[in-house]
Amino acid sequence: MDLATIIGMITGVVLLGGAVLLGGNFIIFLSLQSVLIVIGGTLAGTMVSYSLKDVLKIPSLFMIALKEEDLNSREIINILVTFAEKARREGLLALEQDVMEIDDNFLQRGIQLVVDGTDPELVRNILETKLTFLEERHGKGQGIMATMGQLSPAFGMIGTLIGLIQMLSMLDNPNQLGSGMAVALITTLYGALIANLFFIPLSQKLKVRSEEEILMKEVMIEGILSIQAGENPRIVEEKLSSFLSNDNIDEETEATAVNENAQG
Repeated sequence: MDLATIIGMITGVVLLGGAVLLGGNFIIFLSLQSVLIVIGGTLAGTMVSYSLKDVLKIPSLFMIALKEEDLNSREIINILVTFAEKARREGLLALEQDVMEIDDNFLQRGIQLVVDGTDPELVRNILETKLTFLEERHGKGQGIMATMGQLSPAFGMIGTLIGLIQMLSMLDNPNQLGSGMAVALITTLYGALIANLFFIPLSQKLKVRSEEEILMKEVMIEGILSIQAGENPRIVEEKLSSFLSNDNIDEETEATAVNENAQG
């Protein structure tokens, strides 16, 4: 699990909840009517914007944002360099058994194309086409979260207008005006809160996840084509490492060393 996302959400909820408690009665900030307007309106607006199939993927989008990547770029480079060494030593057909042990479907498909003797240009075209569709799919997920982040404050304002209308209908009873105004404002609070603490940050997190995965897929494509071309494994490693920033290289190298020491 991605600790940064989880800690960030928990910290936000705890600090905001603590601020509310310090200010007085926590119960006055609870309103079922406001929850129904904001959550119900946001989901309804999202369903209008996207298909039902896409909306049903919202829980999985949350899980993607919370999930830590299984493989990092350095691990992928090490796998590709190992394949390059074996291919130069034993030939491309020697990788046929290793293909079945690869967990990543994209990498598995690419190596299989190479083993099958597919033309290098065709291999690149197939993998880049897959990458394009992957970007489009990720973009839709980001769009869903971004749309919910835009709609929730708007429905918060709508709920506030509903509350004000109900409050104005009770002008003959001044004792209820204060509580009516409080309920009206709570709806705006709910909309702004879930948008800025959940939906908008999760949309950004999905964007970061997408960029990381696309980078790894680009590393895979170059590595696969290098293996097919029979390039020297040291050259392959140097080429693929150029995709990573210096900070990523240092961090991943340090993490690899720590894991090796722990295993030793």
